[in-house]
Amino acid sequence: MSRSPISLLISKSVLPQLQGKSQVSDQSLQYPGEDTAHEHSAVERLDGLDGHDAPTDGSGVVGPWRKVWRPGDEAGDRQFVEIGDLSLEFGATLPNVVVCFETYGTLNGDRSNAVLVLHGFTGDSHAAGPSGPGHPEPGWWNGVIGSGKGIDTDRFFVVVPNALGGCQGTTGPAQLSPDGRPWGSRWPVTTTRDMVAAEAGMADALGIDVWHTVVGVSLGGMRALEWAVGHPARQRRSVVIGCGAVATAEQIALQTIQMASIVEDPNFLGGDYYETGNGSGPVRGMAAARRLGHVTYRTELELHRRFGNRSQGLEAASSADRQGGRYAVVSYLDYAAERLERRFDANTYLAINEAMNHHDIGRGRGGVASAMARVTADLQVVGLDDDRLYPVRLQRELHFLSPKPRELALVFSIVGHDAFLIEDDAMNAILRAHLAR
Repeated sequence: MSRSPISLLISKSVLPQLQGKSQVSDQSLQYPGEDTAHEHSAVERLDGLDGHDAPTDGSGVVGPWRKVWRPGDEAGDRQFVEIGDLSLEFGATLPNVVVCFETYGTLNGDRSNAVLVLHGFTGDSHAAGPSGPGHPEPGWWNGVIGSGKGIDTDRFFVVVPNALGGCQGTTGPAQLSPDGRPWGSRWPVTTTRDMVAAEAGMADALGIDVWHTVVGVSLGGMRALEWAVGHPARQRRSVVIGCGAVATAEQIALQTIQMASIVEDPNFLGGDYYETGNGSGPVRGMAAARRLGHVTYRTELELHRRFGNRSQGLEAASSADRQGGRYAVVSYLDYAAERLERRFDANTYLAINEAMNHHDIGRGRGGVASAMARVTADLQVVGLDDDRLYPVRLQRELHFLSPKPRELALVFSIVGHDAFLIEDDAMNAILRAHLAR
């Protein structure tokens, strides 16, 4: 039997008592049965996958699919706004920036019900809704955004932009520069602060001066923090899920290893692989990067209980059989790698990883504590129990430094960082409560 995930609300006064202590026993971390249907569901929901085109050979190499959206492709529910030239944090200027976004629900007369939702690393603007023309995959947060859900589209007008540097409609390295060629190797360094500047330009174009709530997950949580610190008067509430105030040494190390896997792929071609004619690009480098990244999004206990050291199906995993068999966990990582390679651009992978490496809300603001003192929004910080990439100590720091702290919400899940994509009941409970305040 599966255990229902819960959220534990912790008051600021008891935080010192909890430092370094485990809040969940091993016995309580029961995982559902090892049936194939459940395991496929977990993998598919990780990236909003729909289960087709599953890998069969474990090679990690597949052909191009929908890595890049460009004008002329099927738009689906995408909308676009031109925000003009964008001055970047580190000095460069991006000309003619376009922000792609999707909306759900209806904006009310005084524009007071607008909720901004900011996606994680490999997400995009298609947060809710089915797959269909322009959207080969269903929305990545279908269980949370919709009628009667935690972000209730009967009450709120929800806006979900594709981040600056993305590959699904917003200006990014795969989009065409003013000279008609993809930006590629010429793409400048962009930061989470730049992403928020582009989103603020989108909000201006939409006539939304103040968001009812800004909600961000993972990379989106970093952007939500930048909104709260850099644009404090432009939101009444904020929900920051699964991130910290500044990139840690380990996060930078892990992300840089992934970046090196791509850059060192011979088919990367310095970032200018779009017009090579073979349609492949740094496929193997992307696959290697995703395998490593994906392990950090889950937990050791989940992987152990799901896969152990078992072989995949009839395959015989052994050092003597290098041409054939795989361990079940290797098959799982191959699957995740192949799916991402089909739907995500390598230069976007690099650009967003670099932005996450530079994440630091205290940069140029006198440090993290001084930056957090700027926050005026009603801030709800959410930690994901057993998240080894963004451990709960980082959310405790944010909560402790918040000028107007709500209880720290913890989502207990064996999944780890990916809990925000999978534990819908917990996410809905936290979001429904905070948006109703």
